[in-house]
Amino acid sequence: DALIMADAPATNTLILCVLDGHGEHGDGVSAQFRDQLAMEMMSHPCWATDIKKAAADAIAKVEHQVIRNFRIDTEFSGTTLSMAIVRGNKLTGVNIGDSRVILGLEQGGKLAAEEFTHDHKPDSPGEKDRILAAGGRVFAVEYDDGIDGPPRVWLGHMDVPGLAMSRSLGDAVAHTAGVISDPEFTEKELDPSSDRVIVVATDGLWEFVDNDETIDLLFPTPGPAEAVDCLVKEANARWMQEEQVIDDTTIIVAHLFDYKASDD
Repeated sequence: DALIMADAPATNTLILCVLDGHGEHGDGVSAQFRDQLAMEMMSHPCWATDIKKAAADAIAKVEHQVIRNFRIDTEFSGTTLSMAIVRGNKLTGVNIGDSRVILGLEQGGKLAAEEFTHDHKPDSPGEKDRILAAGGRVFAVEYDDGIDGPPRVWLGHMDVPGLAMSRSLGDAVAHTAGVISDPEFTEKELDPSSDRVIVVATDGLWEFVDNDETIDLLFPTPGPAEAVDCLVKEANARWMQEEQVIDDTTIIVAHLFDYKASDD
């Protein structure tokens, strides 16, 4: 896993991004995005006027550099990307894969969760159609305990790569079976009277802690650092309980509009 937290004061912009690498060289893929993406976005000619174009072009450019990097074998390795870009009161979500951005909205003295980016799962409508049209297959593999695992992407003629998402960066083999690296964008005008928290996290959190539970867990915490600690602890406990292993979990929590800044 890797994360990006970057501030671009010239355009009053904040970039919050998590990357969840997978496969043998996944850490190399996510690290190259961590090191290069923010700079590529901010140096893009459209950065000040068209965030979506700047982000899409920068992502494609860094992915191209990763694929050409002979030290990183991207045949069966890649990364997710989930990013929240805050510019003034405008929030832009950028998503590739199954990491996620959610919001906490204040309603009647409580916080309610709102999903902002949407996971790219192989059985999602539209995603599955594209994979099948490319000659790929989508099916789940039964685990030893008889329970089906998540739907995965496979080549038409071979049982590889078994990728559990329909979009990713890298993953050359999966890309021949209809997996794509195009980001999906979501946009929202932030409301200072209700929008309080942004959470950007990898599936280490989302696997066993849903959006509503995440917001409920962080609501009592005094600040973002305590919120992250609380969520990581809960995610780890649930991983141990369910799987007896712990997935890498990367979480960013940001308070909006001075939320809780005046609290003790």
